Parts: sequence; structure tokens; C-alpha cells
Amino acid sequence: MLLTKSASSSSTATALINAASISTRQCARRGTSSHHHGSIVNNTICKGVSSSSSTSSSFGGFTFTNPPRNENEEKKMMMLSRSRCSEAFVEEQTNKKNTVVSNSKASTSACPNLGFGYKTSSSASPHPVANITTRRLFSATSPSVFPTVAVHKGDNRNSANQLRHLNSSIMPCYNQLHQHEGLIMSASVSMLHTSAMANGSSGTAKTITLDNMNPHIKTMEYAVRGPLVIRATEIEKELAAGAQKPFKEVIKANIGDAHAMGQRPITFIRQVLALVSYPELIDKSDFPADVKTKAREILAGCKGGSAGSYSDSSGIEIIRKHAAEYITRRDGGIPANPDDIILCAGASEGIRATLKLFVETSAGEPGVMIPIPQYPLYSASLAEFGMHQIGYYLNEATGWSLDVPELERSIKEARGICRPRALVVINPGNPTGQVLTKKNIEEIIKFAHKEGLFILADEVYQDNVYAKGSEYHSFKKVMMELGEPYNTMELASYFSTSKGYMGECGLRGGYSEVVNLDKSVKAMLLKSISAKLCPTVLGQATMDCVVDPPKPGSPSYDLFIKEKTDVLQSLAKRAVMIADTFNSIPGIKCNPVQGAMYAFPQITIPAKAIEAAKAKGQAADTFYAFELLENTGICIVPGTGFGQYPGTYHFRTTILPQPEKLAVMLDKFKEFHVKFVEKYS
Repeated sequence: MLLTKSASSSSTATALINAASISTRQCARRGTSSHHHGSIVNNTICKGVSSSSSTSSSFGGFTFTNPPRNENEEKKMMMLSRSRCSEAFVEEQTNKKNTVVSNSKASTSACPNLGFGYKTSSSASPHPVANITTRRLFSATSPSVFPTVAVHKGDNRNSANQLRHLNSSIMPCYNQLHQHEGLIMSASVSMLHTSAMANGSSGTAKTITLDNMNPHIKTMEYAVRGPLVIRATEIEKELAAGAQKPFKEVIKANIGDAHAMGQRPITFIRQVLALVSYPELIDKSDFPADVKTKAREILAGCKGGSAGSYSDSSGIEIIRKHAAEYITRRDGGIPANPDDIILCAGASEGIRATLKLFVETSAGEPGVMIPIPQYPLYSASLAEFGMHQIGYYLNEATGWSLDVPELERSIKEARGICRPRALVVINPGNPTGQVLTKKNIEEIIKFAHKEGLFILADEVYQDNVYAKGSEYHSFKKVMMELGEPYNTMELASYFSTSKGYMGECGLRGGYSEVVNLDKSVKAMLLKSISAKLCPTVLGQATMDCVVDPPKPGSPSYDLFIKEKTDVLQSLAKRAVMIADTFNSIPGIKCNPVQGAMYAFPQITIPAKAIEAAKAKGQAADTFYAFELLENTGICIVPGTGFGQYPGTYHFRTTILPQPEKLAVMLDKFKEFHVKFVEKYS
């Protein structure tokens, strides 16, 4: 068996078609002709690709000659369509017998493009999944040239050694398919990986391979932990080993991890966790009395009095009771029921548990409306669960507002390809930092009622509101205040200990409040989460400290309020600092950061830089982000990972670096951007 480009068997063609079809499941399932102009699926506007020709067929935006009549046709049977949201590029290697392409001249460490000689079709119509499905070009772990490997079946020892070496080089790249735009490599890498595994020293084929595993897992992407972060970690190791760089440290502004960026833990929370983890300290330590009381209360709810025991699947009862009391206070007396509270390992697990309820296809493919830009948890989860992503654009021109006419446009066009079942709203916004007004929330609720949609309200940043005139309003409160018929709508809302003033990301504490759910459906939801046994008890204890904090007059109250206030006031100052700085840089525009922990500026990228990005098989904003990382050590996330309006480029950065480090970061950013523009002008 020889792994070369020149193979022309029908099985190779079938593998390529199947892999591309699997990777583009969301639109391939119904054919491209079922999409309507302007529909947003997987972050990209749908333009519709005609599949009426008798000599070709389309699968998820790829055009195939059907069937291949000769070797030349087979070489060109996969044509990448251009997307308004992505610029795909693959260097054609039609004159080379073996497929080995090196990108070793790249200024950043770039993985070789292992192509099959397919090229971009300038005449192909844009396709809705192109933005995600073409985002498959390998990212960088090594600039070295991979050798051509001839593998002869039967020679297990040599085959195993050669392919294992090739596999170890290629698969790290394959696992970084998050940000880069370019050729879908599922087929080629899948064949290499399968062969390498099948030709191991035992000679036994693997039961599960990339060819026969769950295609939804291969489709899902999570940009926040994509190739830029992997490269940033590599650079940290290089610096530790003494490598010379134009910077001394990596600043990871890619993710909302407050403690990693220097925020100090809240004393009350950590003292309670210490006692809950090691109860012997309760009687021996000099911790404040209210800390000891809290620890005893939590341990009394634990089986055997130990945080090491399983809790109920929905969480410790006393903590759910405290969460309900917290919500009641927050919403001005509108009651919350402890039985509607489900504690979870961070809000993400609660969101995913709710989304799973909609995976039912008897009446059509389920679809969920999510904002664009969006937090990649949603696009990743929808892809994993095999559901349609229905994007609606936030309005950047009006501070990332959520306009009802846009919701109406989006759902109207989506109904032709799926069955819309739920609406996701992130408030305060991630990555956009906006805070919705009460009137806007009322309009959204009325829209959801009219369209028969379940509302998922992601409200994990409810403590993070900074801008004057901005105020957090919970969807539940507004819905209940609207009265009939809106107060009987199904709604799930989410909160987390990872954000706010706490920043306890690693402890994984969160809750969902699910209201007005059918009783039988609620029983099924509880059954579903029981398969995970329970969320971490220390995460639940952290949530208890948040929803039932020290009370006025208690020993811990003054310090707790001071620490909480200091964190939030500092974040508010950093929110202003980051927006003002970006707006002072020519070619960058940034809306005010009203809330949450992020800015999402728009950048103008010179035409030459866009062409350079194409030459690397990258989106322009991905290219920009890699250049920034390699030259300054600053790690951000390109707008491509969140979705953005076609023809625009953005990036997300957190506001979490401590003030001194943030000032340094912004100075470096400004200097880099000026030089970048000069270089590519």
C-alpha cells in the first residue's frame, strides 16, 4: 500500500466524498439547494448552491464530478467553495507525484499543507458551512517537512515504525482544527491515521478509527482552546528553555480565567472550602465563626458528613434551597422553587444538559437560534448533538444590540432547512460585552412566545456590569412581570462560580434554573443528569458561598464586601481602559465594554495581509492573531471562532490581565498593529 496522490481507485474517491460529507453534515444532510439566501448556518450566510447539473453533485458546499471518468477528474473531484465569511486556499500540487508540501518559509511556525491537489473554485457559489467546514487546514507544531512514506502491506515492523512517526507529526495538527481556514483534511489524515494504527506491532486493526467514529465529534470545534492557545503554550516552554523572543512572557488573553491572570481568591470562599475539605480544622483553626457555621451546614448535607461522598444528582438540597433564595432576592421577591434548581459542574454542563432535550427528529431536524458572534460552547455542542445552528446577527453599529427584525429574518429562513426549537440569549454578552435593556428583553420574550421557542438565558456574567446606565435584568424576572401568557413560557437560565467577582473556574460550580417545564420532561432531564452521578461537591460548596454569602454584621462580611467590590471596580476600570486604547489605534474600532469580561474589536486588515493569509490557508483574522502571538506573546482568539458579519474581521480579548499587565499588553498591541499595517500596506 503506497500513500501517494496518484492513487485513483474508486475506494479513494469514495473515502474523500464520505469524509467531506461527514464533515459538512449539517447542510449535506438536506443538500445545499435547501438553503435560502441569507440563512446563517455555522456562522456563515447561506447563498445556495445549485445541484441541478447532471454531471456533478454537491455535498455541504463541495462539488464532485460524478462519477470520475479518469485520474485527472478524480484528482480534481473535490472543489472548495468560497464563503463570504472565510477565504479558503489550498496550494495545488498537480505536478508532484507524491503529496508533500512544506510551509517552512512561514514567519510563524506553520504545519505543512498535506493536500491532494484540489484547488479553490472561484466560480463556486458560497455555502453556509464553508466558514466552519473549510476551517480545517493544519495549525503549527513544527515547520519541518514531513517525509514521503511508502508503506508496503505485510511489512508490519517497517510499516508501523514509518507510519507511527508520520502519525505522531500529523495528528497533533489534526487535533488543532479550530481556527485555520483551508482544505478539509478529514479524508487524508483519516487514511493516514487509520493505516498507522492498523499496522501496529500487533498487526491488529483498531475497532474505532477516524473513519468509523461519531462524525459529530469530528465536526465540533471550540475556538477558545484552539491552535493559538496550543502555540502559546509551546512558546511558554520555549521561553522556559531559554529561547530568545522579542518578549519575555506569554499573556493569555484568550480565555476568561480570572485567577490565571492574577486575580486573588475571595477569602470567605477559600476558608469555607478548606474546612469542608478537611473538617478537622473546624474545631482547631481560628477561622471566623460564620465560616465554620457555613462549613458545618454544607457537611451536614453531605452523605457521611464528607465532601468526598456523592450528592444527589441535582445537587445538595440545602445548597439548592439557598440558590432559590438568592434568585428570589435578586428578582425582587418573585419566588424561585428549589426543585427547579439543578446544580452542575459549571454552567456549561447545565447548558448542554438542556440542549440534549431537543435532539428529536421525527418532525424535522432540530435547530437552535444562537447569537453571532457567539460563545463557541453553543456551536460545538450543537455540532456534537447533530442539531442545526441558526445564527442571528447582533448589531455592532448599535453596541451589539439584539434586534427583533433580525431574529425574524433568521428564523424565517431557517424554517426551510430545520425545525427551530429554542433561542439562546447571552446577557451580559460573550464575546461582545453588551448588556440588554429591559425593553429589549421584553421584545425577545414576546418573539420567542410567538414562535413557540424555549428560551435558554446564559446569565453567568450577571455580576459583571460596568457601564453607567447599564443594568442587569434576569429573563425570568422580566418574563414573570409580563404576566399572561408569557409567565408560563419554558425557560432555563444559568449561573456560574467561574465568572462574576469569584473567578473560581477550576472548581466547576454552577446551576441552572428550569421553570415551567412539563413534569414528565423534567423527570427525563433529571434521569439524564443522573447518569453523571453528581457535580463536584467542592464546586457545589463554592456556589453555596456565592448564593448565601456573609450577612451584614457577621465576622466575614466586611472583608467579603471589600474584596468583592475591589474586583468589580477594577474590572470596570479595565473595561474602559481596553475600549479607549483600541479606539485610539487607527484601523481598530471597539464598542464600549458594558459588561462581562471581554472586548470584541473590529480590525481593518490590509489587502496584502489578506493575500498573505490566503497563501497560508488561514482566515485573515487568524493570520493577524498568529502574527500578534509570535511578535508580542499576546494570545487572543480570532473573530472567526465566534462568527462575525461577512467581510468584517474581529478578535476577542479578555479584560482580565491585572491593570499593570494590561497596560503593558495594550502598549505592545498598539505597537504591533502599527507595524503590521505598515508591513502589509
